[in-house]
This record gives sequence, structure tokens and C-alpha cells, in this order.
Amino acid sequence: MILTETLPERTTRVTAHRFWVTVLALILFGLIAWVTVRGFDYYRRPLSDRAFHPDHAAFRPAGTMGIRLGLLACLLFVAIYLYPLRKKWKFLRFLGSTKNVLDFHIVMGLAVAPIVALHSAFKFGGVAGMAFWIMLAVVASGVIGRYLYAQIPRTRKDTEFSFVELDQMRIELAAELEFQNFDGLPEWEHFISQIHKASAKRMSLVGALFHMLALDIRRPFQVAALRRRNLGFGSRLVTLGGLFKSNHKELEDTIALAKQQSWLSAKIFFLDRAAQIFELWHVIHRPFSYAFLVLAILHIGLVIYMGFI
Repeated sequence: MILTETLPERTTRVTAHRFWVTVLALILFGLIAWVTVRGFDYYRRPLSDRAFHPDHAAFRPAGTMGIRLGLLACLLFVAIYLYPLRKKWKFLRFLGSTKNVLDFHIVMGLAVAPIVALHSAFKFGGVAGMAFWIMLAVVASGVIGRYLYAQIPRTRKDTEFSFVELDQMRIELAAELEFQNFDGLPEWEHFISQIHKASAKRMSLVGALFHMLALDIRRPFQVAALRRRNLGFGSRLVTLGGLFKSNHKELEDTIALAKQQSWLSAKIFFLDRAAQIFELWHVIHRPFSYAFLVLAILHIGLVIYMGFI
């Protein structure tokens, strides 16, 4: 195989990374949930009534909780912008691989929007309001960008695999699967061969994007069907019709190979189109990011100048 690390090594590395991403997500979204519940009675009041609410001093934008949420949002903004800066400043490479840093970037980007909304007490007027709506556009385009990034396979050093390398990996995976006594494999091979590279090239960029998304959505259900073909009635119930892993190690090892083959085949088919869409995405995402940064700095500057901090 072209991949240099063993499966156990990769599993350990991926598991550790997912653990820390999950911890960060639980902390941030747990905080968002707590503040929302704690200040719900205040946030649901009309703006004209909030000044008389006992929690006004805490939850207004310049209140004790409001300022703390604003400071947290500022820290998250600094951390979020480390991702693009990492590409330009080599001394930031210690943060980890591009893919791993991107995962943290996405989690913080998703969390910062509700944190800013809570900080502003859901008042979106003026410069701050304009920055908020631009931020939502940045977050939405960022989610799309993360999906597109996953469509272009890369090595651990963040360099893209060539078509020849990917095709060789696909051939080796297919050879490994041939040795497995696996019921339903012909139907699975038919599923992963439904798209051809030439057909993908003829699609529009939007059509290719939706087709990639449809394949990724469909794959878990195809895997479930493949798993059901090889499980008894009791195991089917336990795995909810094959949607979850069974306790049959050999079966799950083969399933993992089949999933990897399917994923890799889709990436090969759409390699050129995904790269084109990703380049177009950069043209859209970057101006929104820079515009938001300018407005956020302006808002923070005005807050400090007017003495709220």
C-alpha cells in the first residue's frame, strides 16, 4: 500500500484527534446551552422590557455575562484565524496537520456564531449586526469548504495524491477484498462502479457537488445492507438493521475495507471536479472572511473607545 502508517497506528491517531475535537465541542456547546437556559427568560423579552429585568445587568451586551461572552468570542476568532495563518507562517506548523487543524477550525467556527448572538443579546443592528450576518455566511461557506476538502485525498504531509496513486490504492483494496468470503460483494462492486470519471467530467460543478453529496449520504445505507447480508436475525436487531457495527471482528474488518474502497472510488471519479469546486469556493469564502474581520475589529475598537471594557 502507498499509505506508510499501519492501520492500528492510523486508528490510534484518528481516535486521539477525534477525542480532543469532541472535548472542545462539548465544552463550547455545553457553555452555549447553559447560557441559553440561564438567560432564556431575559432573551425572550421584548427589547423595551429588558431594562427592567433582574438579569439585565448580567446578560445585556455590556453586562458581566455579555462582556465575558464577547471576550470568549474574541479568543475564538484569534484561534480560528490561526488556520489560514498556519499556511503562511511555517512556525505555526506545530499546531498539527492541515486536516486536524481544520477540524478544530470548524468546531470553533460553528460555536462562535451562537456565542456572538448571546453576547449581543440577539440584537443585530449597526456594525455589530452587519458583522454577525457576514459571519453566518462565513460559517455556512466554511462547512461547505470542509466537505470539499474531504473530497481531495491527501497524505499526512498535506500533499494531494495523484490520480495514479489513488488508482493503485483502489486496485490494492480490490485485491484484498477478493480474498474475503463476503456475501453481497458483487452487489457492492456494482454500487461503487456506477459513476465513471468521464461522466463526472461532463457534469456541471453544481451537479458534481450534489452527486458527491448523494453518494456520501447513500454509502452508510449501502454498508448497512451489506452488513445485513452477513448477519443473523439477532445481530441485525442489535445493529439496528446493520447501521451500527457488530461484534464480528472479521466481518467489520472486511466492511472497513469495502467502505474505504467505496470512498476512494468516489474520490477518484470526482477528483478533477472537486479540485475545481474547491478553487471556486476559495474565491467566495475569503472575501467574506476578510470583510468580517474588518467589521469585527471595528466593533471591538468602538467598544474599547467608548469605555465598555
